[in-house]
Amino acid sequence: MAAARHCTLDLRLGAQADCEAILKSLRSVFQEQGMTESLHAWQDHGCLATYLNKNGSFANLRIYPRGLVSLDIQSYDGAAQAKEVDSLLNKVEERMKELSRDSPARVKRLPPIVRGGAVDRYWPTADGRLVEYDIDEVVCDEESPYQNIKILHSKQYGNMLILNGDVNLAESDWAYTRAIMGSGKEDYTGKDVLILGGGDGGILCEIVKLKPKMATMVEIDHMVIDGCKKYMRKTCGDVLDNLTGDCYQVLIEDCVPVLKRYAKEGRQFDYVINDLTAVPISTSLEEDSTWEFLRLILDLSMRVLKQDGKYFTQGNCVNLTEALSLYEQQLGCLYCPVEFSKEVVCVPSYMELWVFYTVWKKAQP
Repeated sequence: MAAARHCTLDLRLGAQADCEAILKSLRSVFQEQGMTESLHAWQDHGCLATYLNKNGSFANLRIYPRGLVSLDIQSYDGAAQAKEVDSLLNKVEERMKELSRDSPARVKRLPPIVRGGAVDRYWPTADGRLVEYDIDEVVCDEESPYQNIKILHSKQYGNMLILNGDVNLAESDWAYTRAIMGSGKEDYTGKDVLILGGGDGGILCEIVKLKPKMATMVEIDHMVIDGCKKYMRKTCGDVLDNLTGDCYQVLIEDCVPVLKRYAKEGRQFDYVINDLTAVPISTSLEEDSTWEFLRLILDLSMRVLKQDGKYFTQGNCVNLTEALSLYEQQLGCLYCPVEFSKEVVCVPSYMELWVFYTVWKKAQP
């Protein structure tokens, strides 16, 4: 599959940029590569020089009057063209340093971005920053009735589960599983546990080791379970090989009707672990239906939680302070009064700090 390689080089001058002097210095570098120049200039807004190569690669050199010079080069992601582009960048960088010798300046060269490749290595963080992962293989890529399911292999993090473009869990992310279970502070022995979501099997695998009375996992998407039991066994072990065991059961169902049924039956749990979705990024309660779903799950979970039980869930990136604050406001709108605490944990594959919540019912007078 053909892919495009996008390279950038920036020069921040300590003075006004002289378009003519910069073009004169750099023009020969592009001519040596057999590239033809087209020039566009604006009064008071600098200039743009475009250089075209017969092999299909091109470069845009933008000179801003207030001292910023930016170079973008796009080419096919092949070894031969990559070598040519690297040589060109080296020469341009050398010339830029010569240009800035008499004034304070900063040259910045970023690693290339490969666009449209067979393996997508770029995934955004929750707060909108672009991260490049060391992904080298597409292990699984399927469409279920509910979502797109990808499992990609990272050299550092192992296999990573990505649902609808969101990094969910990697084999390295024991910190996530530990945090959403109470960070080792809880005794699950002989307890009734309800897990909402958690199709990767990580939470269920760890809970079963702690000898609960019964752990019930409710996951709507059988294809997530199938993919993880095949490709993420470092996370789930063998717990997903069978949907029932001595102290656990997996229900392939929508959790909302299940929660409503349990509430109607008066069934209650010592622990409810919500691994369905993170707190929405949007802070518009009226426009984002995810908030409505989140409130419904919260309220139903409290109805099936014992008076002295605990509810665990993830929040979101620590930088999303408005969304997290809004979530905490929702905790004050449930059918019963609750209290909560939160913990900030570094989840390796997320490359950002993540907030986890513990919620419990207020003691009755």
